Amino acid sequence: MKVIIAEKQSVAREIARVVRATNKKNGYIEGGGYAVTWALGHLITAAMPEAYGIKGFHKENLPILPPVFTLIPRQIKEGKGYKADATAVAQLKVIEKLFRECEGIIVATDAGREGELIFRFIYEYLGIPRPFDRLWISSLTDKAIKEGLAHLQSGAAYDNLYYAARARSEADWLVGINATQAISIAAGRGTYSLGRVQTPTLCMVCSRFLENKKFEPQPFWQLSLAVKEGDESFRFSSADRWFDKAEATALYDKLKQVPYATVETIVRKETKQEPPLLYDLTTLQKEANSRFGYSAEQTLSLAQKLYEKAYITYPRTGSRYIPEDVFAEIPALIAFLHDHPVWGVHARRLTELNTHSVDGKKVTDHHALLITGKKPIDMFGEEVVIYDMIAGRMLEAFSARCVKDVSTVTAVCEEVKFILKGEIIKEEGWRAVLKNSRKKDKEQAEAEERESRENGEGIIIPQWEEGKQLPLCACSLAQGTTKPKPLHTESSLLAAMENPCQREQTQTCSGMPSAAGFRGTQTAGKELEDEELRTQLKDCGIGTPATRAAIIETLFAREYMVRQKKSLVPTEKGLAVYSIVREMKIGNAEMTGQWEADLARIERGELKEQDFRKGIESYATQITDELLSSKILFPKKPSDIHCPKCGKGSLVFYPRCAKCSDPDCGLTLFRSVAGKSLTDEQLTQLAVNGETGIIKGFTSKAGKSFEASLSLDGEFKTVFVFPERKKTGKSRR
Repeated sequence: MKVIIAEKQSVAREIARVVRATNKKNGYIEGGGYAVTWALGHLITAAMPEAYGIKGFHKENLPILPPVFTLIPRQIKEGKGYKADATAVAQLKVIEKLFRECEGIIVATDAGREGELIFRFIYEYLGIPRPFDRLWISSLTDKAIKEGLAHLQSGAAYDNLYYAARARSEADWLVGINATQAISIAAGRGTYSLGRVQTPTLCMVCSRFLENKKFEPQPFWQLSLAVKEGDESFRFSSADRWFDKAEATALYDKLKQVPYATVETIVRKETKQEPPLLYDLTTLQKEANSRFGYSAEQTLSLAQKLYEKAYITYPRTGSRYIPEDVFAEIPALIAFLHDHPVWGVHARRLTELNTHSVDGKKVTDHHALLITGKKPIDMFGEEVVIYDMIAGRMLEAFSARCVKDVSTVTAVCEEVKFILKGEIIKEEGWRAVLKNSRKKDKEQAEAEERESRENGEGIIIPQWEEGKQLPLCACSLAQGTTKPKPLHTESSLLAAMENPCQREQTQTCSGMPSAAGFRGTQTAGKELEDEELRTQLKDCGIGTPATRAAIIETLFAREYMVRQKKSLVPTEKGLAVYSIVREMKIGNAEMTGQWEADLARIERGELKEQDFRKGIESYATQITDELLSSKILFPKKPSDIHCPKCGKGSLVFYPRCAKCSDPDCGLTLFRSVAGKSLTDEQLTQLAVNGETGIIKGFTSKAGKSFEASLSLDGEFKTVFVFPERKKTGKSRR
């Protein structure tokens, strides 16, 4: 008997059906010479510091650098501590029994870095030396599973993938544990979570927020001219803007007296715009957020469900290309869409396929997202939206190029340069696919309309010649205002995580360690000026397509940021952490991106895991020292106010919260509540009376302002008490 181990029970059921294993047992399905079981995700994890005899947060214990990591069953929180998850332990016993009885193992966990780690940790923890092969598939269709089983690969072929996954896991542990303990010790009370990827991501959100809030709008003026040709008029806009009203007004007065403008240059060309590439996970998440407001985590969850139903290919992919052998299957997939209520008309027209998304050299573990050709009979609601996005993008990607005639005319009047653009679409090509089917919100529609105007879409420019004098029929002076960069949305944050080198405000930090000798730079937002470095780091994102959604959700869970409509807004707690780490190595996005590149090198066998580990240990040591020295950033103000929870300690006021002086109590009253910063007086009312008066200026997750009083519930958590609901109960925040 051979054991097939999948990552989830739903996947195991699909594989069991294909191999004709039908006898359901406790924790596995048996039949056809196979026992198909599952891992329930991460069953085994790296132990916490307590496993190494280190309890509590103490300066003298840092940095914590285990020579060998101890693996333990998955833990769940119980009180102030953790215990082994009973469900995980039970399933491990099932897997252990099957491993001991089998002649060999087929690894069918998700075909990626994390999937490999899930199996290898189980295999290492159980210590049962059975040979294992790898099932590597990109979809869960019957055809894909059968072909994968017919072409199993040696498990050893994926050793480097495992080494990269283990290196990532250990790096996250070393940075996260040491940084979190160090900053919490420096703070004196409470726990401030930091992480290898989480922290630079928070820095992106905070730096953009502060840049936006500090931005001072400036008025500017722009000139325009109108010329008439036959029955049509054409409007030229000045190439420059003026921030001096007097200067702009003087030019405007001159222009009113001038009879004509002179054509300086005319550029006419035909442009052929390639269709967009197929979706990878990050691009799908970005567009789902922009178009439908879906969070990155929500999009990943929906895509995973579609994958497990065998409707789409493997979603956790970082490639937007397909290899040549997969391209051979595309005509059948397009034919499958012929009867689709939305895409059918476009699918039937698509006979000649564009190969812009076909390049096997740009595919690593998994190709771009595609539908599978399995009829979706049990898709519901938001699943349909994501499926249609993938299907629509597939039709776009294989459609013809969009062909445009683009014209640009520059004219001069009183030594001021004016520009007129014209753009005529000759062949819509791929643009026809989503033109009438794309759902747009108001903001999106306005942005597209603005872009259309700026490009001169639909304007046919007359056959003027250089040097021609164009009679003026009008001129105008319009005032505008400079605008700041908008707050990050999940879409723009994913883009920044994908390519941190395109962000702003670059500072060079000397002496930064890297696993591979990376020359560190720290960015808080400006585009990198070093072209060589920018090229070097072009593909070095922070996190991976599979992990970015979880990183963003972690920042919400830590109460470091909140959603206000589509915008991501840091909390007071998040800004407090940012104020400490923004100049430190832990906030360095480019270095984090380089580590992702180093992990890819381990995966390719170009870098030893041990060398990467040494670099991470050096880094963890340096950031620990940095954070421990930041104590001055945590001023505190003692008081004689008795703690309402324990009655023993007294309230200590910090910039971001108030806490009990007794280290065993744990009472924490955060100043920032729903976008409102509480005063010392309000926190005192809360502690002494158990309730404040009515406070105005709270902001809901939808961005709406509201008022309420605050109260302490039975667990001494801050809750809202709404004036109209005082008699009926309280709402947890």
